[in-house]
Amino acid sequence: MEETYGRCAMGEEMLFEKTLAKDIVFSGRVFDTEVRQVQLPNGQTATREVVMHPGAVCIVAVTQEGEVLLERQWRTGYEGVTLEIPAGKLDTREEAPLDAAKRELREETGATAARWTDLGVYYGSPAILHEAIHMYLAEGLTFGETQPDEDEFILLERLPLERAVEMVLAGNIPDGKTQCGILRLAMMKRKSEEA
Repeated sequence: MEETYGRCAMGEEMLFEKTLAKDIVFSGRVFDTEVRQVQLPNGQTATREVVMHPGAVCIVAVTQEGEVLLERQWRTGYEGVTLEIPAGKLDTREEAPLDAAKRELREETGATAARWTDLGVYYGSPAILHEAIHMYLAEGLTFGETQPDEDEFILLERLPLERAVEMVLAGNIPDGKTQCGILRLAMMKRKSEEA
């Protein structure tokens, strides 16, 4: 097994955990679950359980009127309806995240965007979840027909960015990637207005 220090910055090597063994204990349609034996920085060993996921994308899509496109849908893990920005998983580990973002935006909202901006990567729960969610800003929207997956039921909404920020700050949007995307966009706008 190749020894790497992953995402360690200079000086953080002392925190590195070396993987000694991996065992896939569950393999599903969307993710696998691994149990890993790791060597800790002090030389002791420990067990880690990690959900392996091919990755995903989410999109903060903004209309010409400054409204954010949002979706209401049932989330089984949450056991309720959430309000989220459009998102979806990569079809394969090799799929370019921007291609996936364009596909998901078109399928779920019917929108295509003239301009795309990379907003970085979001890790929802890095202690146990390998999923990296690539975040994008989509602007210059034009609309056509939606093409949701056959098991996807979505209600589309548009909210002014300021209202979406208020809802995040009030705790009315529990989805982490949506909170992060909306707040990143709000801070970007604020910085550009101050410049």
